Amino acid sequence: MKSLEPVDVRAILQGKNSLTADDLAQLRRAISGDQVAAARVEIEAIIRDVEAGKSDVGPASRAGIGAWLLGQHAVADSILSKLTTEPVALYAHGHVLSALEQFEAAAEKFAAAGKAGYDPVDCTLKRAGALRLAGQLDEAEKAVRQSGTEGARRAEYSFQMGSILSDRGDTYGAIEYFERAVDMDPHHSQALFRLAEQNALYGNDTEAIRLYEQALSRPPYHLGAMLNLGLLYEDRGNYASAAFCFRRVLAFDPNHVRARMYMKDIEATQEMYYDDDMARNEARLSQLLSRPVTDFELSVRSRNCLASMDIHTLGDLTRVSEGDLLQGKNFGETSLVEIRDLMQQHGLKVGQNLQPAKPRDAAAWGGAPAAAFAPIGNDLSPQEQALLSRPVSDLNLSVRARKCMARLQIGTLAELVQRSADELLATKNFGVTSLNEIRAQLTEHNLKLRND
Repeated sequence: MKSLEPVDVRAILQGKNSLTADDLAQLRRAISGDQVAAARVEIEAIIRDVEAGKSDVGPASRAGIGAWLLGQHAVADSILSKLTTEPVALYAHGHVLSALEQFEAAAEKFAAAGKAGYDPVDCTLKRAGALRLAGQLDEAEKAVRQSGTEGARRAEYSFQMGSILSDRGDTYGAIEYFERAVDMDPHHSQALFRLAEQNALYGNDTEAIRLYEQALSRPPYHLGAMLNLGLLYEDRGNYASAAFCFRRVLAFDPNHVRARMYMKDIEATQEMYYDDDMARNEARLSQLLSRPVTDFELSVRSRNCLASMDIHTLGDLTRVSEGDLLQGKNFGETSLVEIRDLMQQHGLKVGQNLQPAKPRDAAAWGGAPAAAFAPIGNDLSPQEQALLSRPVSDLNLSVRARKCMARLQIGTLAELVQRSADELLATKNFGVTSLNEIRAQLTEHNLKLRND
């Protein structure tokens, strides 16, 4: 695929004429694509000039539009509210007001932008979207249909109709419209996002990944799609791709809380895999130590001596000293040298673990301690029982932490506090960041994990 030419952000921002729809499209591509860092520098410079009163109306509209593209909605609102005639500025202000959840005001701005000359069909459809978000579904549908034949030819028309049906609870009807929008515009990111979201909801992760990837195949890139795709990659164990998604979000917004948290979890997951390697090495060592000495070629004298001293495995040899062996009946230097050679062949030494082995409990055999399944005690107060009976969904947990709770089939706070930190960390994709998140949420309710 032919790469797109770089956008001359500085030339657009320093232009003397009013911004056009094409200028806006170029800026959106720059701020959402590979030029995000350079575009951010240029836009923030003009915002500072405008706020310091160093620029006139033309640059002010560019600063307001740039602030919107950077997600600085309060700044954008402050600047754009003073501009009432520029079509692109009015259109951008409509998006800003929607982001600030001032939906009825946003609908008015989109209507004003259309009257001022900005693509009237697009403005009508965006106005419908604002009315829908304000809860005025009938008015929103009426506005969509007012876009007429020209509107019906656009993917945005089908997207807005699908969104209205979705809000009315008609999921299948909504999906039909979203699919129609994608048929008309294979890069309609919002329609692709909604379809991907529905597939992920029903567990169709492969299709959800394909749709998110399609939504992100060209700028502008939407952060929600990038975050969700990263989480799906992570669930598949594709940590490199997940980290790439989260880094792209942080390139746009270095302080994005969720992306920063997810990146920490990726790093924690890598540490967990290192720990898994150690666990596998320990398992191999344990298997080696449990091998009986009769598996190896030893002289009859050495075998008989070891048997008389109740030494049956290589592990037993690591828990006795060479002096203990030499005290055995008929065990001499020749047998000791033979045993040394055997242990060295397997990277072991006689007496390397002179401490007696700890008795194994149920947990060491893979079973959970009985306390992990203890019911809520009858000695608890009604308030305490009510608290422990609350669902974990009441906690303000991230998507990843909630998924881990689902994997462990933890439905209530009582079931959660009966788990230890080690048990949670053993779950796929559950890192130290998620553990700290859960601990913080439990602390707010004066609760702790088992053994904390």
